Amino acid sequence: MDAEGPEALSDLCLTQVCCSLDALCSRRADGSMCLSWAPLFPQEMVDQLLCKMGTKGILNDTTVGIFRNCKELRLRRASIRFCPVSAEAFRLALCPHRLQELDASWVSGGLTGADIVSGLASNLECRSSLQRLSLNGLHLDWESLMEDGGTHVGFSSLQGLRTLNLATTDLTDAVLEDVCSLPQLESLDISCSAVSKLTALLGCKNTLKSLIAHRLRQLDMSPARLFFVFSQLHALRHLDFSDDHITVDDSDGRDGDETVRQLLEGSPQVLPSLVSLDISGRKRISEAAVRAFVEARAGLVFMGLLATGASSCDILTSQKTLKVTGEANENQVCEALRRYRDRECFIREALIHLYNLITDIDSPRPDMLQLVLSGMQSHPTSLHVHLVATACVFNLTTQDLAEAMPVSLLSSTVTQLLYAMKTFPNHQQVQKNCLLALCSDYILQDVPFDKYLAATLVINWLSSHEDPTLQRMAVAVISILVAKLSTEETAQLAEDVFIMKQLLAIVQQKAMVGVVDSTLKFALSALWNLTDEMPTAARNFIECQGLELYEEVLESYYGEPSVQQKLLGLLNNIAEVEALQDNLLEEDLLEHVLSLLQDSQVEVGVRYFAGGILAQLASRPEAWTLGDELLSTILKQLHASIMTWSQLEREMVSYRSFHPFCPLLQTGQPSGVQLWAVWAIHLVCSQNTSHYSSMLEKEGVTELLKALAAHPDTHGDIKGLSDSILLMVERHQGHTGPRNS
Repeated sequence: MDAEGPEALSDLCLTQVCCSLDALCSRRADGSMCLSWAPLFPQEMVDQLLCKMGTKGILNDTTVGIFRNCKELRLRRASIRFCPVSAEAFRLALCPHRLQELDASWVSGGLTGADIVSGLASNLECRSSLQRLSLNGLHLDWESLMEDGGTHVGFSSLQGLRTLNLATTDLTDAVLEDVCSLPQLESLDISCSAVSKLTALLGCKNTLKSLIAHRLRQLDMSPARLFFVFSQLHALRHLDFSDDHITVDDSDGRDGDETVRQLLEGSPQVLPSLVSLDISGRKRISEAAVRAFVEARAGLVFMGLLATGASSCDILTSQKTLKVTGEANENQVCEALRRYRDRECFIREALIHLYNLITDIDSPRPDMLQLVLSGMQSHPTSLHVHLVATACVFNLTTQDLAEAMPVSLLSSTVTQLLYAMKTFPNHQQVQKNCLLALCSDYILQDVPFDKYLAATLVINWLSSHEDPTLQRMAVAVISILVAKLSTEETAQLAEDVFIMKQLLAIVQQKAMVGVVDSTLKFALSALWNLTDEMPTAARNFIECQGLELYEEVLESYYGEPSVQQKLLGLLNNIAEVEALQDNLLEEDLLEHVLSLLQDSQVEVGVRYFAGGILAQLASRPEAWTLGDELLSTILKQLHASIMTWSQLEREMVSYRSFHPFCPLLQTGQPSGVQLWAVWAIHLVCSQNTSHYSSMLEKEGVTELLKALAAHPDTHGDIKGLSDSILLMVERHQGHTGPRNS
């Protein structure tokens, strides 16, 4: 079982509601949804439903309409993060609620900060109840914010606000003045905004406990003035004045760096309540200054020093209660990945250091894999993040490490790898890293993910790469994935002639130099699986000159049973399609196949598939176009050869269904044809009785076997095998059927 255990029942119920919204709702005149019947929901459940709809990607102007019902569905902590919601839908569905928290970060649909503030302020209860507001990534559009009387409605209208997040917005100095007049403001995030002066912060110097001011690119204050403002924030406990070290020129941020230096070297009487300081990405930070700062502040619990060059300071490791982001050790790097999830510059930096730490890792670290995955998910379009993250994924899941990971974590990770392959199709190293990570027997066989998507992505990659090692891995991945696809997915994949050509080109490339390697075997297996009960794929194979190629390879690899089995297995698939059988009616080909059937020195596995081809072709004498003597010889040798075969212990073949066997089991068929079919069914049933017993019943094959066993003209050898199969089915039903107590 996964470490995190099963999903909570409440989550499952909410997911079901999300999936059933259409059935549960009626429509208003404006097209929005309204629950046809709604009980009084538990309040926390309403918040969770809104959040679940957002994470499922179904929250929009239409579906958010269900929350206009404020009596039964009472929102308090609302999140519409990343959702496409318009100003009108927001006003009608969310503003009537007595909200305590709202996260509208990165909302699309034209909703602005001004729309949100004016909408919330229109509800008198909200003006006092709202304590937390997040508008990260929004256009504030503050100039449009006018009341009918001509006066501005600002953040100061929301008198209950304690936490306000305005990162990556067009926040201006004037709006910051309004923000800082809030009487209870305790936490403020103005990262990556357009403010140039921080003097307005003096307006909340007695209440502000947390200030996040990362990457203020337009800040225009002297170090002395900036230091003065910071020094007046007497209640401040957390200060984040970090910077983007990647895009900053040496000349940029110099005033901020100087302010940080003064802060580190200054008296502990400055910011006396400070317990957390983040200066990651700042330049010109000395270890001596860091040491002095830490020594002077006994209550310090966090220090951000990533990309400063100062995280190796010895005092940092001696402080057991102090958490640090940096690159000096594993704890610092993992802390950076945890804390900086939304900051691409720091995630890139931390991933590089993590990669160096785990190059020779030999124990499973699901905690690290989760951190890497979170970084990839937070920056889905960042090539830099995915370049390093995919390499980290490979190191963390290579060899046997994957088997010790929670399956759900691996499933999410592989899904992200496929997303990376799709997003960066032309970046060789990202594609290579993803392929390396995918090429794991455990992941391919036991981890749930979109195997059809994976197969198409790997095949597309294969078309433009000829590196032998990577080609081998790609073909191995394709071979395993194709075998795991559903019948519908295989049919969809098999219709693509491009895929067929790619795999045949690899077979031809290997055959030209007479190589027998895993790449050849995997390519042959993939082609075999693609054509299994897939007439369209079998036709594509013939049209791509696959048959001519296989005839050549069949002769040149006469002494390679593992290759011959795969070649003959595919020819079996063609022989099962009546409309394509005439393509196999070539005297030279059939005499070669017959020689394999008869040769007692050849492995039973090879003779089995040779017999299958001949049995299918001989079962329709009306379509036979070659000499009668050859047909007679084939029928005679089929029976004689099969009776010499020993029972196989290892699983050699599996069948999607027994439909291709039904014509061979008719009572009027020659004994050689019937014998091959019952021997084949007996083989797979004895190896996997539970799977094939139900298939025999479902597809009506047991009735055919009973008729065959009862018919007076049926050969004794065939009757014996038929009875044995029916006994296996009967015993299995006895074990699994109802019993008397």
